[in-house]
Amino acid sequence: TPVQIKEFGAVNKIDFSPVPPYNYAVTASSRIHIYGRYSQEPIKTFSRFKDAAYCATYRDDGNLLVAGSEEGSIRLFDISGRAPLRQFDGHTKAVHVVGFLSDKYRIFSGGDDYSSNLWDIPSATEIVSYSEHTDYVRCGCASRVNADVFITGSYDHTVKLFDARTKSSVMTIEHGQPVESVLLFPSGGLLVSAGGRYVKVWDVLKGGQLLVSLKNHHKTVTCLCLNSSGQRLLSGSLDRHVKIYSTTSYKVVHSFNYATSILSLALSPLSIQLMFNVFIELSVISNRSERTILYVKSVFFSSASFKIITFSIKYITKVACSKPVKHVLRKYDKLLKSFHSSKALDAVLEPPIRLYTPEVTVAVMQELHRRGTLRSALAGRDEKQINLLLTFVARRVIEPRFTAVLVTVADMITDIYQPVVGQSAIVDRQFLRLQEAIGKEIDYQEELLEVLGMMDTLFATFTKKSATYLEENKSNGLTETIETSMN
Repeated sequence: TPVQIKEFGAVNKIDFSPVPPYNYAVTASSRIHIYGRYSQEPIKTFSRFKDAAYCATYRDDGNLLVAGSEEGSIRLFDISGRAPLRQFDGHTKAVHVVGFLSDKYRIFSGGDDYSSNLWDIPSATEIVSYSEHTDYVRCGCASRVNADVFITGSYDHTVKLFDARTKSSVMTIEHGQPVESVLLFPSGGLLVSAGGRYVKVWDVLKGGQLLVSLKNHHKTVTCLCLNSSGQRLLSGSLDRHVKIYSTTSYKVVHSFNYATSILSLALSPLSIQLMFNVFIELSVISNRSERTILYVKSVFFSSASFKIITFSIKYITKVACSKPVKHVLRKYDKLLKSFHSSKALDAVLEPPIRLYTPEVTVAVMQELHRRGTLRSALAGRDEKQINLLLTFVARRVIEPRFTAVLVTVADMITDIYQPVVGQSAIVDRQFLRLQEAIGKEIDYQEELLEVLGMMDTLFATFTKKSATYLEENKSNGLTETIETSMN
């Protein structure tokens, strides 16, 4: 028997933290509740919403949580705090879709104003807004492979793929019914959309070619979920069923039956190898009358069979009890909090941070730039410190995740210390190395642009051919529709 947790209000999203201890966020009414794996009461609540909250989603590192709202604003929360870190304003109506791009520094959103927007976290500003949908945008996901790609689904029956580097969508897929849920396979090559009674799988690399159409529910499919290996696809529906498909054959390998309609579902990242079985946790949100019930099931996937295992909650709670972890601010965090910009930069240039966690060094530089104190933090340094800065910048500027910030840093260093060029052989040598690194990167970019141009031509050719092929063979049943009888 599953554990039942009652929520007083409509639940629109459940999302597991990607890091231990794999807590999950439940968005209900005007609050976001964080539950532990074995808790039946919230261990944390975010309630700074004037109206309904939507789609609370964790970042890949589990430290931040973003959520939309009925009033049209987007709020970013630190899991360890309570007040919002950032608020993003720009939508004119309710925001039902929010999520992080894989670079962790940008947020995408979709709202009832028909727009799909992209936001910069450090500056809390809008990067770009796409107004291509003609109805409510109610679902979306981001690519794990490409940090610039995200997808939105709309009640206008379309799924659109956006690239942050372009001013318009790069692909449009016609689902045929109002789109309730979309997801991408980990490889980024396959897209799954749900709407009406259908779950459809598309080949993104072939220009959005339909691979298979699944019709295993007899009411609207509301949600989709994929396990971490990509071998099992789950769909939930208003018909009270959760279907589990094998992604090799797209046949139903198991089905759950619940007392009420399924609104949202999620799989825990927890994966424990036990004998020849893999243990996962399946959480499902269901709505009955005015109360929403959260079902938590413990499931074993076996190569030979599919078993439902039940546990005593009291017993598990005793085993899982642990003391709360006390969070201590790092040295650079304390210095930033005290507005000691130069000392904070010195702290993140120390070898343990600079060499093994360069993302921390770049993040502090970015924060200083956001505050407008980066130039003063870089100024007034001696030969040894300038050499250290230039060495770090020359080494890391070619990494795509750091390029945007470090180009700004390099430009400021050059501007500040240009008058002393020629006075130190060490500094001059580092400037030459920086120039050489940037020159090589520019050459690589030019070559890549040429390759991308050739690939775009090939993809355009494939798209036209596949469209013609589908039209000619549609009557022959090449687009497979799989139906199974309901239990």
